[in-house]
Amino acid sequence: MPHVVTQSCCSDASCVVACPVKCIHPAPGEPGFAEAEMVYVDPQSCVDCGACVTACPVGAIVPDTKLTERQLPFIALNSSYFMDEPHADRTPLALVPKRREVRADDVRVAIIGAGPAALYAADELLKTPGVTVDVYDRLPTPYGLVRAGVAPDHQDTKRVVDLFRSIEEQPGFRYVLNVEVGRDVTHDDLARHYHGVLYAVGASADRPLGVPGEQLQGSVSATEVVGWYNGHPDHADTYVDLGLERVVVVGNGNVALDVARILTADVDALAATDIADLPLATLRGSVVREVLVLGRRGPAEAAFTLPELIGLAGLDDVDVLVDNGGEEIVPSSPTTSLIAELARRQPRPGRRRIVLRFRTTPVRVLGEEHVEALEVARTTLQSDDAGVPRAVPTGEAEVIPCAMVLRSVGYRGRPVPGLPFDDVTGTVPNDHGRVRVGVYVAGWIKRGASGFIGTNKACAEETVARFLDDLGSGALIPPEVPAEQLVESLRRRGSDAVVDRAGWRRIDTMERGLGRLEGRPRVKIVEVPDLVAASRTPVGSGRRVRGRRPARAQPRSRIAT
Repeated sequence: MPHVVTQSCCSDASCVVACPVKCIHPAPGEPGFAEAEMVYVDPQSCVDCGACVTACPVGAIVPDTKLTERQLPFIALNSSYFMDEPHADRTPLALVPKRREVRADDVRVAIIGAGPAALYAADELLKTPGVTVDVYDRLPTPYGLVRAGVAPDHQDTKRVVDLFRSIEEQPGFRYVLNVEVGRDVTHDDLARHYHGVLYAVGASADRPLGVPGEQLQGSVSATEVVGWYNGHPDHADTYVDLGLERVVVVGNGNVALDVARILTADVDALAATDIADLPLATLRGSVVREVLVLGRRGPAEAAFTLPELIGLAGLDDVDVLVDNGGEEIVPSSPTTSLIAELARRQPRPGRRRIVLRFRTTPVRVLGEEHVEALEVARTTLQSDDAGVPRAVPTGEAEVIPCAMVLRSVGYRGRPVPGLPFDDVTGTVPNDHGRVRVGVYVAGWIKRGASGFIGTNKACAEETVARFLDDLGSGALIPPEVPAEQLVESLRRRGSDAVVDRAGWRRIDTMERGLGRLEGRPRVKIVEVPDLVAASRTPVGSGRRVRGRRPARAQPRSRIAT
C-alpha cells in the first residue's frame, strides 16, 4: 500500500483529479461521494507516483512507510473500504458532466459569504472568460469555518487556506468584506448591480435541547465555544466556566469531539497553535478533568465520523472511555469495533478523560442562575415504523454535577432576506442550486448542515453549472447599474470601511507576524474595529493594533486563581 489518506482529509477530491491511474475513491459522480467521510487509495492499483500528495490541499496523504503510530489505523480503514466497496466493475451513479462552455462579456456575480463553498464557487465561475466575482462577507476576514470552526489542534486541515489564497489571487476576484447583506446592502441592491447573486452563508443557527433550564448561564451551544476558542468576533465574550471538574456535551458529532478534545488538551501544546489569547488564558486556569459526551442512542448510531474517532482514540495524555449503560457493544462496523475496544480501556490515575456515554438523554439543566448540574435519563432503542432505532427513556434518571452544558445537536440555516426559506430543513429551497434565474445557493444553506470542507467543491460546481445554463440560454437579466457603483458607495461609509483583498492581506500579515514573535502560526485579532484598523495598516510600518483580548478570567467564572 504505497500511499494512505489520513485523518485530516477534507474530501476536496483534488487528489482524485491528479491521480493518473484513477485509484482514489469514491470520486465525484460515484455512489457515496457526497456522504463520504474521506477518500481512499486503492492499494492494488496505486503506482506510488506521489501526484496525490502534491495535489492534496491539507497534506493528508502519506506514504505508508512514513505513517506515525497514531496514523497506522488508517491502513486498516483504507483496506476495509475496498473490501466492502470494490471499484473494478462499479458503474458510476452519474458521470461527471463536461463543463459547459459559454460566452460571457463583462458578467459579474456577487457571492455572499466567504467560506469554502463561496470560494469554490468563485473558483468555478472564474474558469469562464468574461466572468468576474465580488465576494461579500459581514466579517473583515474570509474563510468561514476554516478560520473559525476547524479546531486549533488541527493545523494540517487549515492548510486548505493555501488553496483559497490561490483562488482569491485570480484576476477577476474581488473581496467586499465587512459588509452585511440586510444591514449595509439589500438583496434588491445586489440584484440591480449583478447578473447573478449566489448565497453561500452556511448554517449558523444551532438547534436547542428543548429542556427546562436551558436558558441558565453556562448552558451554551458548542458552536459558541468553538467560535470562542477560534477567535470569532461574535463569540469572543462567550461565557465559559471551567471552574468545576466536569463539562457535559450533549450530542456526539465531530464538533462535540472537537470541543471535548480542546477542553482536555495540554495547554502548552495548544499554546503553539492559533487558538485565541483569552481562551488560552482561560484554559490555563481550568480545573476540568472530565468531559462527558452524551448520545441519546447507541454506538452504532453515533454521529461522529470514524476518522475523528481514530484521532481521539490515539490521544496520548487523555483517557478516552466508553459508557454504554452496561449494554454489550456488538462490533458490526469499523466504528463500533473501535468503540468496543475503547470500552475495554481502564482509566489511568491522574489523567484527564473524555467519556463517550451512549443511551443517555438530557431531562433538565439544574441551577439557580448558572449551571450546576444536568439531569439525564437512560434510554433504550426501539425501532419506529420505518425501522429507524429511536431513543426511548427507561425511567432511570441521574443528576450529573457539571460546570457547563454544551449543546451540539445539529445546525440549521437562518432565513436570507429576500429569499424563500424552508423552516423545517433550515435551507433555501432550490433546484440543484438555482433558487430562481439570477439567484443561487451553495453550501449548507443549499443542502443542510452535512458534509466536509471538500464536499462544498462538488456542491459549488453543481450550482455554478445552473448559473452557466441560465447565462448560456440568455435568461439572465443584465444589471441596471454597474457593480462598481455599489462597491464605491459602500466604500464611502467612513469608519466601517469595506475591507478588500489588500486589506485582508494586511490583517493576515499582521496576525502571522504576531504569531512569529510567539512561535505560533498566527495570533488572531478578534475585535472587528481592530481588524478594520489592521486592514488599513501598511505592511512593514511597525504599527500594531491593539487586537488582542486581555488574558483575564471569564465573568462569574469559578476558575481557581
